[in-house]
Amino acid sequence: MAAHLITGAGSGIGAVLAERLAERGDDLWLLARDARRAAELRERFPGAKTLVGDLADPAKLSWAFGHQALPVELDSLLHVAGVVELGPVGELPVKAWQQTLNVNLVAPAELTRLLLPSLRLARGHVVFVNSGAGLNAHADWSAYAASKHGLKALADSLRLEESAAGIRVTSVYPGRTATPMQAKVHQQEGREYDAGRWIAPESVAKAVIAALEASRDAHVTEITVRPGS
Repeated sequence: MAAHLITGAGSGIGAVLAERLAERGDDLWLLARDARRAAELRERFPGAKTLVGDLADPAKLSWAFGHQALPVELDSLLHVAGVVELGPVGELPVKAWQQTLNVNLVAPAELTRLLLPSLRLARGHVVFVNSGAGLNAHADWSAYAASKHGLKALADSLRLEESAAGIRVTSVYPGRTATPMQAKVHQQEGREYDAGRWIAPESVAKAVIAALEASRDAHVTEITVRPGS
């Protein structure tokens, strides 16, 4: 029975991943921003354990985890949570930059650091659900794309640093996916949102699980998922 820690399990890709892994009988550890959210996740995913820590304030994650029981061995750490704030460089305030970088980049780095001992014991797998914006930046996407380009660098460095410990690292680059975040993006863009035009969260979750299930002779380092039409 494998143990997985998932961020962003409350909706979208993270929720589907939690459902699929729970169906297999695996142990789930779900990160929640506060105690109320943790209770909601435990109700939604019976048997799951929760950790409370706010990704928007990564400097406090170490303190928060110091007051909670962490998994002894962790087969996978799945970074799925993220935020997006669109706007031209000339108008995007510092607060938007700081929140985006904290949640999308600094917190995953700190969370990985804190859980590396558990991952090393299990020769585990770290998956960063990145974005097409982690490969190409477009107008009005500067803060989000910068955070995702940084996430790629984090994954690439971690892969080289931890290979001797048997830890595998995968970056997944989905195109636009039908999630609440995508609905928010369309609202910011002033466009009508049609979920049927975009990738289903289930399709991205399948790609992540495929990477997790690869035999030890195969290290799936990068997966790109694009809308089928």
